[in-house]
Amino acid sequence: MQDNIQYLKDEARKWPGATVEYREDWDCDYFGIEKKCFCMLGTNKAGDWVMTVKGDPAENELLREQYSDVVPGYYANKTHWNSFLLENSSFTEEQLALFLKKSYRLVLGKLPKKVQLKYQ
Repeated sequence: MQDNIQYLKDEARKWPGATVEYREDWDCDYFGIEKKCFCMLGTNKAGDWVMTVKGDPAENELLREQYSDVVPGYYANKTHWNSFLLENSSFTEEQLALFLKKSYRLVLGKLPKKVQLKYQ
């Protein structure tokens, strides 16, 4: 599992402006751009690894219906965020990285145009 976690962190660090740092107050790895969160990666109350990312609301709902390991965002807005339970995930680490990248792009797209241009 630690290899998958490290893979996701390493992928995110490749993207312009992306940071990954541990937030002690949230007990998770916080993935951000311009201090805006695009992923939280940590464990839930049961101790299972969870990746929470932003997504398109309609796609989020569809993923939850199709996959038992995709649930509404853990400690996040349930419409815009999904949590992927990583312990027995239906997805490869590459597929998870694509969901992570989509979240990064969605958050970047909400930043002011001047800021967006800085990272293109």
